[in-house]
Amino acid sequence: MKILGIDAGNTMIKAVLFDLSGHILSVAECAGETHQPQEGYAERPVEDIWHGVSQAVSRCLQQAGSLASDVIAVGASGHGNGLYALDQQQQPLIGIQSIDHRALAIVHQLEARGDDKQIYQLSLQKPWAAATPVLIAWIKQHRPDLWDRTAHVLCAKDVIAHFLSGSISADYSDAAGAGLIDYRQRQYSRELLALYHIEDALSRLPVLRESCDVVGNVTPEAARLTGLPVGIPVVAGIFDVVASAIGSGVVKSGEASIVAGTWSINQVVVDKPDYLRPIFMNSIIEGDRYMAIEASATSAANLDWFLREFDDGRAGEGAARSSNSVAHVEPNAQLPLYHPYLYSGRKSEPAKAGFYGLGGWHTRADMLFALFEGVTFAHRAHIDRLRAAGIPFTQATLSGGAARSCIWPQMFADVLGIPIRVSECKETGALGAALCAGVGVGVWKNLTEAAQQAVQLTPDLFLPRPDRHQFHSARYKIFKKLEILMSEMWQEAS
Repeated sequence: MKILGIDAGNTMIKAVLFDLSGHILSVAECAGETHQPQEGYAERPVEDIWHGVSQAVSRCLQQAGSLASDVIAVGASGHGNGLYALDQQQQPLIGIQSIDHRALAIVHQLEARGDDKQIYQLSLQKPWAAATPVLIAWIKQHRPDLWDRTAHVLCAKDVIAHFLSGSISADYSDAAGAGLIDYRQRQYSRELLALYHIEDALSRLPVLRESCDVVGNVTPEAARLTGLPVGIPVVAGIFDVVASAIGSGVVKSGEASIVAGTWSINQVVVDKPDYLRPIFMNSIIEGDRYMAIEASATSAANLDWFLREFDDGRAGEGAARSSNSVAHVEPNAQLPLYHPYLYSGRKSEPAKAGFYGLGGWHTRADMLFALFEGVTFAHRAHIDRLRAAGIPFTQATLSGGAARSCIWPQMFADVLGIPIRVSECKETGALGAALCAGVGVGVWKNLTEAAQQAVQLTPDLFLPRPDRHQFHSARYKIFKKLEILMSEMWQEAS
């Protein structure tokens, strides 16, 4: 028996075929293109997701050969927030990604009215530019014609479940992460939506299901386009950051997951979302646990940009060479610093990326060291907020692009001051989605059992080195001071 997991990020859609031990049998991907019709916009048509899923799944199954006939279920994960709209005939209208920040003015309006505080009390979520309800409010204000035609508001992985099965659905993890759940009721609420002035969105939001619930079956048309067997179950699916945590074995209370990809994801499983101070985001796992999340678009995508622009466009090919270059840099106080804010990334505050303290003697390797360190500093800022909220953890499991580096996991341990483990599976989002599918069809009784039986970690345990922790901590203070000094400039440039 085999299970297919599909992972739809902001830039790539991957299809991965797993056996029941969590081993990858085949993997294929299809790159997506972000459309930027105006500054601050980041769109991906729904049709592009359909095409990407068709291509990735078809290639994955072709690679698997005869094993493809053994697929028993499909699960999908996808980037959270953003907005994908369908009309009454379930045809695409618009797709907005989670790196979009056209709606920043809406966030400022909510803050000026004080509605953001009430929103947090109900949803345990801070409004930010690409949050789904913020984007709905933007569409209502700026594209009322489009809003009138909108019948269904979906998240990215919901688009995949619909494409495969024809069913319109949502799951609690994604809806909670999008700020659409009233935690008092564990459901949508008119009171919450009214704070955004989008009460009429209630009828456009899909019925909520648990991540592992079967919502439909692969249709003949989807089977024709992908090569999947007709009729196999499709589950509701899961928010990709939660999927990555589950796919790296993080499912129990007190366990921490760090995902270093397009976004800096820093999350801890808790029994109750009761914190000493507000945090950025919460999500739901299997109904009885929650994921406390601090995140921003400030992670390993910075390296992809650097290599694309300054290494002949060979981002994937150059990552290993970059790690080797950084490994040979001798740490010293004169190294440059880097703010990893290429995609803004500070939620409602404007920010820009930048290298600081460059001298004519600095090398490309020195700049890469600064970039690696700056990305890790952005993660530390989020970890510090989780700690300040009274959320305890003593080590973390790293996944995402940084986990594939020969030096980044050790830098994470040194900067954060905690031991770091690394997942054996490099496709943790797809594995988390596949485990949901397995639970949905009865292979495992719950996600905890699934993770115990199908997730492996590498034997390496990266321990923080006291001298390096002290070195990075001193530079982190300068990094944060630079943020304060640059904030006025960022405001003027926004």
